[in-house]
Amino acid sequence: MKLIRFGEFRKEKPGLLANDGSRRDCSSLFEDWNSSFFADGNFDMLKSVDSEKLPVIPQTVRWGSCVARPGKVVCVGLNYKGHAAETKAQIPKEPVLFLKAANTVIGPYDNVVIPKNSVKTDYEIEIAIIIKKECRYLNSEKEAGEYIGGYTISNDVSEREFQKERGGGQWTKGKCCDTFNPVGPFMATTDEITDVNNLWMKLSVNGQIRQNGNTADMIFNPFFLVYHISQFMTLEGGDIISTGTPAGVAMGMNPPVFLKKGEFMELEIQGLGKQKQLLV
Repeated sequence: MKLIRFGEFRKEKPGLLANDGSRRDCSSLFEDWNSSFFADGNFDMLKSVDSEKLPVIPQTVRWGSCVARPGKVVCVGLNYKGHAAETKAQIPKEPVLFLKAANTVIGPYDNVVIPKNSVKTDYEIEIAIIIKKECRYLNSEKEAGEYIGGYTISNDVSEREFQKERGGGQWTKGKCCDTFNPVGPFMATTDEITDVNNLWMKLSVNGQIRQNGNTADMIFNPFFLVYHISQFMTLEGGDIISTGTPAGVAMGMNPPVFLKKGEFMELEIQGLGKQKQLLV
């Protein structure tokens, strides 16, 4: 199944993407794709829902992020061999983790705001994991699969000067600006994705392809990441894990070509749809 949300920002309702491509309103069945939905074990109830019998959502209605404001957004740095090489970083021996503020999460077609005093705003296409139920101290990456609800597209927008040049290097400063995490358009449940370790992805700016990669280039696969992260924090239903980005980011270009107001980004991952954002 493909979970979506729709409506005004912070007032979104839950829906499903039907087989015919129409969006269907299931707010009569569920409050939202939020922490309560996941915590109450409602996820398995989705299998019994016939999306074709639900009301059609008008095409003009805004797409929201495919899950409600998460408890946390866990990000993985330097998780693609090509990206590590372009940043001249050593291949990590274990995942590099950082947190992104939940208020960064917006819809897949919302505008991205270049922050005040920014000079190095950058993009990062990533496949994101949506956690299905609470887990901690998992025993193996094989066990991790039962805690994954599905996957979606995440744009881990970053301000590189804030991240690398302010205060001795502050990833939090460079990652947590408002609108810096478009998520969606839908969450594909795990049965929709044949092999998460072999999905192509691409990102373009003004129609010019900047990133063109594949999840096969990951250093640590999604199942290992869930297992590993559970050793350091409790993961809860609805949490987002952004799994890293392939080569092609602006700061890796020679010379770097950072984002500017008026430009637009387009993102696509195999089986997970497309995003598009205008920079304002």
